Amino acid sequence: MLEDISPIDGRYREQVEEIREIFSEYCLIKNRIIIEIEWLKKIFLILKINYNREEIKILNKIIEEFDIKEAKKVKEIENITKHDVKAVEYYLDEKFKENNIEKYNQFIHFACTSEDINNLAYGIMIKNLKEQVYIKNCEYLIKNLKEKAKENAEVPMLSHTHGQNATPTTIGKEIAVFVYRLNKILKKVKLQEISGKFNGTVGNFNAHNIAYPNIDWIKVSKEFVESFNLEYNLFTTQIESHDNICTLFSEMKLINNIILDLDNDMWMYISRNYFVQENVEGEIGSSVMPHKINPINFENSMANLKISNGFLTTFIDNLQISRMQRDLSDSSMLRNIGSAFAYSIIAIKQTNIGLKKLKVNKEVLIKELENTPEILAEAIQTILRKNGYNNAYDMLKQLTRGKNISIEEIKEFINSLDINTEDKKKLLNLKPENYLGLAEKIAKLV
Repeated sequence: MLEDISPIDGRYREQVEEIREIFSEYCLIKNRIIIEIEWLKKIFLILKINYNREEIKILNKIIEEFDIKEAKKVKEIENITKHDVKAVEYYLDEKFKENNIEKYNQFIHFACTSEDINNLAYGIMIKNLKEQVYIKNCEYLIKNLKEKAKENAEVPMLSHTHGQNATPTTIGKEIAVFVYRLNKILKKVKLQEISGKFNGTVGNFNAHNIAYPNIDWIKVSKEFVESFNLEYNLFTTQIESHDNICTLFSEMKLINNIILDLDNDMWMYISRNYFVQENVEGEIGSSVMPHKINPINFENSMANLKISNGFLTTFIDNLQISRMQRDLSDSSMLRNIGSAFAYSIIAIKQTNIGLKKLKVNKEVLIKELENTPEILAEAIQTILRKNGYNNAYDMLKQLTRGKNISIEEIKEFINSLDINTEDKKKLLNLKPENYLGLAEKIAKLV
Protein backbone atom coordinates (compact mmCIF):
# COMPACT_ATOMS: atom_id res chain seq x y z
CA MET A 1 0.00 0.00 0.00
CA LEU A 2 2.83 2.38 0.76
CA GLU A 3 4.05 1.99 -2.80
CA ASP A 4 0.68 2.64 -4.47
CA ILE A 5 0.59 5.55 -6.89
CA SER A 6 -3.10 6.31 -6.42
CA PRO A 7 -4.63 6.95 -2.98
CA ILE A 8 -7.65 4.98 -4.20
CA ASP A 9 -5.53 1.84 -3.90
CA GLY A 10 -3.67 3.01 -0.79
CA ARG A 11 -4.89 5.62 1.67
CA TYR A 12 -8.57 5.38 0.67
CA ARG A 13 -8.66 1.68 -0.18
CA GLU A 14 -11.17 0.70 2.51
CA GLN A 15 -13.55 3.50 1.52
CA VAL A 16 -13.85 2.25 -2.08
CA GLU A 17 -13.76 -1.52 -1.59
CA GLU A 18 -17.34 -1.76 -2.89
CA ILE A 19 -16.23 -0.13 -6.16
CA ARG A 20 -13.32 -2.52 -6.55
CA GLU A 21 -15.78 -5.42 -6.44
CA ILE A 22 -17.59 -4.00 -9.48
CA PHE A 23 -15.11 -1.97 -11.49
CA SER A 24 -11.63 -3.47 -11.77
CA GLU A 25 -9.54 -5.09 -14.47
CA TYR A 26 -10.64 -8.45 -13.11
CA CYS A 27 -14.33 -7.46 -13.29
CA LEU A 28 -13.87 -6.19 -16.84
CA ILE A 29 -12.30 -9.46 -17.96
CA LYS A 30 -14.97 -11.54 -16.20
CA ASN A 31 -17.76 -9.54 -17.83
CA ARG A 32 -16.14 -10.12 -21.21
CA ILE A 33 -16.12 -13.86 -20.46
CA ILE A 34 -19.81 -13.72 -19.50
CA ILE A 35 -20.78 -11.84 -22.67
CA GLU A 36 -18.80 -14.16 -24.96
CA ILE A 37 -20.39 -17.26 -23.41
CA GLU A 38 -23.90 -15.80 -23.34
CA TRP A 39 -23.50 -14.85 -27.01
CA LEU A 40 -22.46 -18.41 -27.79
CA LYS A 41 -25.63 -19.68 -26.08
CA LYS A 42 -27.66 -17.22 -28.16
CA ILE A 43 -25.96 -18.51 -31.32
CA PHE A 44 -26.94 -22.06 -30.32
CA LEU A 45 -30.57 -21.00 -30.21
CA ILE A 46 -30.80 -18.88 -33.35
CA LEU A 47 -28.76 -21.31 -35.50
CA LYS A 48 -30.54 -24.29 -33.92
CA ILE A 49 -27.27 -25.98 -33.05
CA ASN A 50 -27.71 -29.30 -31.25
CA TYR A 51 -26.23 -29.17 -27.78
CA ASN A 52 -26.89 -31.01 -24.53
CA ARG A 53 -27.44 -29.89 -20.97
CA GLU A 54 -24.02 -31.05 -19.88
CA GLU A 55 -22.38 -28.73 -22.39
CA ILE A 56 -24.40 -25.79 -21.09
CA LYS A 57 -23.34 -26.72 -17.56
CA ILE A 58 -19.71 -26.63 -18.71
CA LEU A 59 -20.21 -23.15 -20.16
CA ASN A 60 -21.85 -21.94 -16.96
CA LYS A 61 -19.10 -23.53 -14.90
CA ILE A 62 -16.44 -21.57 -16.82
CA ILE A 63 -18.19 -18.38 -15.67
CA GLU A 64 -18.78 -19.57 -12.10
CA GLU A 65 -15.19 -20.71 -11.60
CA PHE A 66 -13.61 -17.67 -13.21
CA ASP A 67 -11.46 -16.08 -10.50
CA ILE A 68 -8.30 -13.99 -10.15
CA LYS A 69 -6.16 -17.01 -11.00
CA GLU A 70 -8.05 -17.49 -14.27
CA ALA A 71 -7.96 -13.78 -15.02
CA LYS A 72 -4.16 -13.92 -14.77
CA LYS A 73 -4.18 -16.56 -17.49
CA VAL A 74 -6.08 -14.15 -19.74
CA LYS A 75 -3.54 -11.41 -18.97
CA GLU A 76 -0.69 -13.78 -19.86
CA ILE A 77 -2.30 -14.36 -23.26
CA GLU A 78 -2.81 -10.61 -23.67
CA ASN A 79 0.92 -10.07 -23.09
CA ILE A 80 1.42 -11.97 -26.34
CA THR A 81 -1.58 -10.79 -28.39
CA LYS A 82 -1.44 -7.16 -27.19
CA HIS A 83 -5.23 -7.27 -27.62
CA ASP A 84 -7.39 -7.66 -24.54
CA VAL A 85 -10.59 -9.03 -26.14
CA LYS A 86 -8.72 -11.41 -28.45
CA ALA A 87 -7.00 -12.73 -25.33
CA VAL A 88 -10.42 -13.61 -23.90
CA GLU A 89 -11.30 -15.45 -27.12
CA TYR A 90 -8.08 -17.46 -27.02
CA TYR A 91 -8.59 -18.21 -23.32
CA LEU A 92 -12.07 -19.61 -24.05
CA ASP A 93 -10.66 -21.59 -26.95
CA GLU A 94 -8.29 -23.32 -24.48
CA LYS A 95 -11.05 -23.83 -21.88
CA PHE A 96 -13.26 -25.48 -24.49
CA LYS A 97 -10.45 -27.85 -25.41
CA GLU A 98 -9.87 -28.68 -21.72
CA ASN A 99 -13.56 -29.54 -21.38
CA ASN A 100 -13.87 -31.43 -24.67
CA ILE A 101 -16.30 -28.99 -26.28
CA GLU A 102 -13.85 -27.65 -28.89
CA LYS A 103 -16.39 -28.45 -31.63
CA TYR A 104 -17.95 -25.08 -30.73
CA ASN A 105 -14.72 -23.07 -30.95
CA GLN A 106 -15.58 -21.58 -34.35
CA PHE A 107 -18.58 -19.89 -32.77
CA ILE A 108 -16.62 -18.13 -30.02
CA HIS A 109 -16.77 -14.40 -30.77
CA PHE A 110 -18.87 -15.17 -33.85
CA ALA A 111 -19.45 -12.07 -36.08
CA CYS A 112 -18.34 -9.81 -33.22
CA THR A 113 -16.06 -6.83 -33.09
CA SER A 114 -14.19 -6.33 -29.82
CA GLU A 115 -16.33 -3.26 -29.14
CA ASP A 116 -19.46 -5.44 -29.11
CA ILE A 117 -17.97 -7.21 -26.12
CA ASN A 118 -16.32 -4.21 -24.48
CA ASN A 119 -19.25 -1.79 -24.58
CA LEU A 120 -21.54 -4.32 -22.93
CA ALA A 121 -18.92 -5.18 -20.30
CA TYR A 122 -18.47 -1.51 -19.42
CA GLY A 123 -22.22 -0.94 -19.60
CA ILE A 124 -22.83 -3.69 -17.04
CA MET A 125 -20.14 -2.33 -14.71
CA ILE A 126 -21.32 1.29 -14.95
CA LYS A 127 -24.94 0.26 -14.38
CA ASN A 128 -23.95 -1.83 -11.34
CA LEU A 129 -21.79 0.97 -9.96
CA LYS A 130 -24.62 3.44 -10.35
CA GLU A 131 -27.29 1.25 -8.80
CA GLN A 132 -25.38 -0.69 -6.15
CA VAL A 133 -22.88 1.92 -4.93
CA TYR A 134 -23.42 5.47 -6.14
CA ILE A 135 -27.16 5.84 -5.57
CA LYS A 136 -26.92 4.09 -2.20
CA ASN A 137 -24.24 6.48 -0.95
CA CYS A 138 -26.09 9.55 -2.25
CA GLU A 139 -29.29 8.40 -0.55
CA TYR A 140 -27.45 7.95 2.74
CA LEU A 141 -26.13 11.51 2.53
CA ILE A 142 -29.60 12.83 1.72
CA LYS A 143 -31.05 10.88 4.66
CA ASN A 144 -28.51 12.44 7.06
CA LEU A 145 -29.20 15.92 5.70
CA LYS A 146 -32.95 15.41 5.94
CA GLU A 147 -32.63 14.40 9.60
CA LYS A 148 -30.54 17.48 10.35
CA ALA A 149 -33.00 19.71 8.48
CA LYS A 150 -35.91 18.49 10.58
CA GLU A 151 -33.99 18.48 13.86
CA ASN A 152 -32.96 22.11 13.32
CA ALA A 153 -36.06 23.39 11.53
CA GLU A 154 -36.73 25.92 14.31
CA VAL A 155 -33.15 26.95 15.10
CA PRO A 156 -32.71 30.59 13.97
CA MET A 157 -29.57 31.72 12.15
CA LEU A 158 -28.38 34.97 10.66
CA SER A 159 -28.11 34.57 6.91
CA HIS A 160 -25.40 36.13 4.77
CA THR A 161 -25.79 37.41 1.22
CA HIS A 162 -22.65 38.78 -0.45
CA GLY A 163 -20.93 37.94 2.86
CA GLN A 164 -23.00 40.58 4.65
CA ASN A 165 -25.62 40.23 7.38
CA ALA A 166 -29.02 39.49 5.84
CA THR A 167 -32.54 38.36 6.68
CA PRO A 168 -32.67 35.58 9.32
CA THR A 169 -33.31 31.96 8.38
CA THR A 170 -33.06 28.64 10.21
CA ILE A 171 -30.35 26.00 10.18
CA GLY A 172 -32.93 23.41 9.12
CA LYS A 173 -34.22 25.39 6.15
CA GLU A 174 -30.73 25.99 4.77
CA ILE A 175 -29.93 22.28 5.01
CA ALA A 176 -33.30 21.46 3.42
CA VAL A 177 -32.21 23.38 0.32
CA PHE A 178 -29.43 20.82 -0.23
CA VAL A 179 -31.80 17.90 0.36
CA TYR A 180 -34.09 19.19 -2.38
CA ARG A 181 -31.24 19.91 -4.81
CA LEU A 182 -29.63 16.50 -4.36
CA ASN A 183 -32.93 14.64 -4.63
CA LYS A 184 -33.81 16.47 -7.82
CA ILE A 185 -30.63 15.42 -9.66
CA LEU A 186 -30.50 11.94 -8.10
CA LYS A 187 -33.93 11.22 -9.59
CA LYS A 188 -32.40 11.87 -13.02
CA VAL A 189 -29.46 9.58 -12.21
CA LYS A 190 -31.87 6.78 -11.26
CA LEU A 191 -33.76 7.13 -14.54
CA GLN A 192 -30.66 7.43 -16.72
CA GLU A 193 -30.34 4.39 -18.98
CA ILE A 194 -26.99 2.87 -19.96
CA SER A 195 -26.85 1.89 -23.63
CA GLY A 196 -25.35 -1.08 -25.38
CA LYS A 197 -24.70 -2.08 -29.02
CA PHE A 198 -24.07 -5.46 -30.59
CA ASN A 199 -24.04 -4.96 -34.35
CA GLY A 200 -20.60 -5.82 -35.61
CA THR A 201 -17.60 -4.04 -37.04
CA VAL A 202 -19.17 -0.75 -38.11
CA GLY A 203 -22.73 -1.22 -36.87
CA ASN A 204 -24.27 -2.82 -40.01
CA PHE A 205 -24.26 -6.57 -39.17
CA ASN A 206 -22.05 -7.11 -42.24
CA ALA A 207 -20.53 -10.39 -41.05
CA HIS A 208 -23.79 -11.64 -39.56
CA ASN A 209 -25.77 -11.00 -42.73
CA ILE A 210 -23.24 -12.50 -45.14
CA ALA A 211 -23.18 -15.73 -43.14
CA TYR A 212 -26.87 -16.08 -42.28
CA PRO A 213 -28.98 -13.63 -44.31
CA ASN A 214 -32.33 -15.13 -43.28
CA ILE A 215 -31.94 -14.31 -39.59
CA ASP A 216 -33.42 -11.11 -38.13
CA TRP A 217 -30.14 -9.92 -36.65
CA ILE A 218 -31.55 -6.62 -35.43
CA LYS A 219 -34.11 -8.50 -33.32
CA VAL A 220 -31.47 -10.93 -32.06
CA SER A 221 -29.09 -8.11 -31.19
CA LYS A 222 -31.79 -6.15 -29.38
CA GLU A 223 -32.80 -9.17 -27.32
CA PHE A 224 -29.19 -9.87 -26.42
CA VAL A 225 -28.36 -6.32 -25.30
CA GLU A 226 -31.57 -6.00 -23.31
CA SER A 227 -30.87 -9.32 -21.55
CA PHE A 228 -28.19 -7.39 -19.63
CA ASN A 229 -30.74 -4.70 -18.67
CA LEU A 230 -29.12 -2.18 -21.00
CA GLU A 231 -30.90 0.14 -23.43
CA TYR A 232 -30.48 -1.04 -27.01
CA ASN A 233 -28.71 1.27 -29.46
CA LEU A 234 -29.01 0.21 -33.11
CA PHE A 235 -27.60 3.36 -34.66
CA THR A 236 -23.85 3.18 -34.07
CA THR A 237 -20.47 3.11 -35.75
CA GLN A 238 -18.01 0.52 -34.45
CA ILE A 239 -18.51 1.95 -30.98
CA GLU A 240 -21.52 2.75 -28.84
CA SER A 241 -21.71 6.53 -28.95
CA HIS A 242 -21.36 7.06 -25.17
CA ASP A 243 -24.09 9.72 -25.16
CA ASN A 244 -25.97 8.08 -22.29
CA ILE A 245 -22.98 7.59 -20.03
CA CYS A 246 -21.89 11.17 -20.70
CA THR A 247 -25.35 12.30 -19.61
CA LEU A 248 -24.88 10.24 -16.44
CA PHE A 249 -21.46 11.83 -15.87
CA SER A 250 -22.98 15.28 -16.32
CA GLU A 251 -25.56 14.45 -13.64
CA MET A 252 -22.84 13.11 -11.34
CA LYS A 253 -20.90 16.33 -11.83
CA LEU A 254 -24.00 18.33 -10.85
CA ILE A 255 -24.31 16.25 -7.68
CA ASN A 256 -20.60 16.72 -6.96
CA ASN A 257 -21.02 20.49 -7.28
CA ILE A 258 -24.03 20.53 -4.96
CA ILE A 259 -22.04 18.61 -2.34
CA LEU A 260 -19.11 20.97 -2.92
CA ASP A 261 -21.46 23.88 -2.25
CA LEU A 262 -22.65 22.14 0.93
CA ASP A 263 -19.07 21.49 2.06
CA ASN A 264 -18.15 25.13 1.52
CA ASP A 265 -21.14 26.34 3.54
CA MET A 266 -20.43 23.92 6.38
CA TRP A 267 -16.80 25.04 6.41
CA MET A 268 -17.91 28.68 6.67
CA TYR A 269 -20.45 27.94 9.40
CA ILE A 270 -17.84 26.07 11.41
CA SER A 271 -15.43 29.00 11.02
CA ARG A 272 -18.14 31.31 12.43
CA ASN A 273 -18.71 28.90 15.33
CA TYR A 274 -22.30 28.17 14.27
CA PHE A 275 -21.41 24.49 14.64
CA VAL A 276 -19.20 22.87 17.28
CA GLN A 277 -17.27 19.84 16.04
CA GLU A 278 -17.04 16.66 18.07
CA ASN A 279 -13.76 16.31 19.94
CA VAL A 280 -12.64 12.82 18.85
CA GLU A 281 -10.27 11.20 21.34
CA GLY A 282 -6.77 10.86 19.91
CA GLU A 283 -7.31 13.14 16.88
CA ILE A 284 -4.93 16.05 16.33
CA GLY A 285 -5.94 19.20 14.46
CA SER A 286 -2.56 20.88 14.22
CA SER A 287 1.01 19.73 14.80
CA VAL A 288 1.72 22.94 16.75
CA MET A 289 -1.67 24.37 17.87
CA PRO A 290 -3.21 21.93 20.36
CA HIS A 291 -6.59 23.72 20.57
CA LYS A 292 -7.61 23.16 16.94
CA ILE A 293 -10.37 20.90 15.63
CA ASN A 294 -10.13 21.35 11.88
CA PRO A 295 -13.03 20.68 9.45
CA ILE A 296 -10.88 18.04 7.75
CA ASN A 297 -13.72 15.86 6.48
CA PHE A 298 -15.32 18.70 4.55
CA GLU A 299 -11.93 19.79 3.21
CA ASN A 300 -11.11 16.23 2.17
CA SER A 301 -14.50 15.96 0.48
CA MET A 302 -13.91 19.20 -1.45
CA ALA A 303 -10.59 17.96 -2.81
CA ASN A 304 -11.96 14.58 -3.90
CA LEU A 305 -15.03 16.15 -5.51
CA LYS A 306 -12.78 18.36 -7.61
CA ILE A 307 -10.66 15.38 -8.68
CA SER A 308 -13.80 13.43 -9.58
CA ASN A 309 -15.06 16.43 -11.57
CA GLY A 310 -11.75 16.51 -13.43
CA PHE A 311 -12.28 12.94 -14.62
CA LEU A 312 -15.97 13.50 -15.38
CA THR A 313 -15.29 16.68 -17.37
CA THR A 314 -12.66 14.86 -19.43
CA PHE A 315 -15.12 12.05 -20.18
CA ILE A 316 -17.95 14.46 -21.07
CA ASP A 317 -15.73 16.52 -23.36
CA ASN A 318 -14.13 13.60 -25.18
CA LEU A 319 -16.09 10.32 -25.10
CA GLN A 320 -18.76 11.51 -27.52
CA ILE A 321 -16.14 12.34 -30.13
CA SER A 322 -14.65 9.53 -32.25
CA ARG A 323 -13.04 10.04 -35.65
CA MET A 324 -15.07 8.51 -38.47
CA GLN A 325 -16.21 5.00 -37.53
CA ARG A 326 -13.89 4.73 -34.53
CA ASP A 327 -10.56 5.62 -33.01
CA LEU A 328 -9.00 4.21 -29.89
CA SER A 329 -9.05 7.31 -27.68
CA ASP A 330 -12.16 6.22 -25.78
CA SER A 331 -10.57 2.91 -24.78
CA SER A 332 -8.04 4.40 -22.38
CA MET A 333 -10.57 6.86 -20.95
CA LEU A 334 -13.15 4.19 -20.18
CA ARG A 335 -10.64 2.40 -17.97
CA ASN A 336 -10.68 5.43 -15.63
CA ILE A 337 -14.43 5.55 -15.02
CA GLY A 338 -13.99 3.65 -11.77
CA SER A 339 -11.66 6.38 -10.54
CA ALA A 340 -14.27 9.09 -11.16
CA PHE A 341 -16.81 7.11 -9.15
CA ALA A 342 -14.25 6.33 -6.45
CA TYR A 343 -13.26 9.95 -5.77
CA SER A 344 -16.93 10.94 -5.70
CA ILE A 345 -17.80 8.15 -3.23
CA ILE A 346 -14.85 9.08 -0.98
CA ALA A 347 -16.12 12.66 -0.96
CA ILE A 348 -19.69 11.67 -0.11
CA LYS A 349 -18.49 9.48 2.75
CA GLN A 350 -16.25 12.25 4.09
CA THR A 351 -19.14 14.74 4.01
CA ASN A 352 -21.27 12.25 5.92
CA ILE A 353 -18.57 11.83 8.57
CA GLY A 354 -18.22 15.60 8.85
CA LEU A 355 -21.96 16.08 9.29
CA LYS A 356 -22.09 13.44 12.04
CA LYS A 357 -19.51 15.40 14.04
CA LEU A 358 -21.49 18.66 14.07
CA LYS A 359 -23.51 20.08 16.93
CA VAL A 360 -25.42 23.35 16.56
CA ASN A 361 -24.08 26.18 18.74
CA LYS A 362 -27.41 27.83 19.59
CA GLU A 363 -25.86 30.30 22.04
CA VAL A 364 -23.63 31.84 19.35
CA LEU A 365 -26.47 31.91 16.82
CA ILE A 366 -28.84 33.77 19.16
CA LYS A 367 -26.17 36.19 20.34
CA GLU A 368 -25.25 37.10 16.76
CA LEU A 369 -28.90 37.73 15.89
CA GLU A 370 -29.36 39.92 18.95
CA ASN A 371 -26.33 41.98 17.89
CA THR A 372 -27.69 42.65 14.39
CA PRO A 373 -31.08 44.41 14.87
CA GLU A 374 -30.53 46.37 11.65
CA ILE A 375 -31.70 43.31 9.69
CA LEU A 376 -35.23 44.18 10.80
CA ALA A 377 -35.15 47.07 8.32
CA GLU A 378 -36.61 44.78 5.65
CA ALA A 379 -39.62 43.95 7.82
CA ILE A 380 -40.23 47.56 8.87
CA GLN A 381 -40.04 49.04 5.36
CA THR A 382 -42.40 46.32 4.09
CA ILE A 383 -44.98 47.17 6.76
CA LEU A 384 -44.58 50.86 5.91
CA ARG A 385 -45.31 50.11 2.25
CA LYS A 386 -48.42 48.23 3.40
CA ASN A 387 -49.47 51.36 5.29
CA GLY A 388 -49.07 53.64 2.29
CA TYR A 389 -45.55 55.07 2.77
CA ASN A 390 -44.03 55.82 -0.66
CA ASN A 391 -40.52 56.45 0.67
CA ALA A 392 -40.34 53.48 3.06
CA TYR A 393 -37.12 52.04 1.64
CA ASP A 394 -35.25 55.37 1.79
CA MET A 395 -36.45 56.00 5.37
CA LEU A 396 -34.98 52.69 6.54
CA LYS A 397 -31.85 53.15 4.47
CA GLN A 398 -31.19 56.45 6.21
CA LEU A 399 -31.88 54.89 9.60
CA THR A 400 -29.78 51.73 9.28
CA ARG A 401 -27.34 51.59 6.34
CA GLY A 402 -23.73 51.34 7.51
CA LYS A 403 -24.67 52.07 11.13
CA ASN A 404 -24.44 50.17 14.41
CA ILE A 405 -28.01 50.75 15.46
CA SER A 406 -29.53 49.36 18.68
CA ILE A 407 -32.86 47.61 19.14
CA GLU A 408 -33.93 50.53 21.34
CA GLU A 409 -33.32 53.00 18.51
CA ILE A 410 -35.33 50.83 16.18
CA LYS A 411 -38.23 50.68 18.62
CA GLU A 412 -38.08 54.44 19.03
CA PHE A 413 -38.35 54.79 15.25
CA ILE A 414 -41.29 52.35 15.15
CA ASN A 415 -43.13 54.32 17.85
CA SER A 416 -42.83 57.47 15.73
CA LEU A 417 -44.57 55.87 12.75
CA ASP A 418 -48.12 56.66 11.68
CA ILE A 419 -49.32 53.11 11.03
CA ASN A 420 -52.20 51.01 12.29
CA THR A 421 -52.00 49.79 15.88
CA GLU A 422 -51.84 46.10 15.06
CA ASP A 423 -48.89 46.55 12.67
CA LYS A 424 -47.06 48.78 15.15
CA LYS A 425 -47.50 46.17 17.90
CA LYS A 426 -46.23 43.48 15.56
CA LEU A 427 -43.08 45.48 14.77
CA LEU A 428 -42.42 46.37 18.42
CA ASN A 429 -42.51 42.68 19.35
CA LEU A 430 -40.30 41.71 16.43
CA LYS A 431 -36.78 40.43 17.13
CA PRO A 432 -34.16 39.13 14.69
CA GLU A 433 -34.50 35.62 16.16
CA ASN A 434 -38.23 35.43 15.46
CA TYR A 435 -38.25 37.16 12.06
CA LEU A 436 -38.08 33.82 10.27
CA GLY A 437 -40.93 33.86 7.78
CA LEU A 438 -41.89 30.30 6.81
CA ALA A 439 -38.39 28.86 7.25
CA GLU A 440 -39.47 26.29 9.85
CA LYS A 441 -42.37 25.09 7.71
CA ILE A 442 -40.16 24.83 4.61
CA ALA A 443 -37.55 22.83 6.52
CA LYS A 444 -40.15 20.35 7.75
CA LEU A 445 -41.71 19.99 4.30
CA VAL A 446 -38.49 18.51 2.93
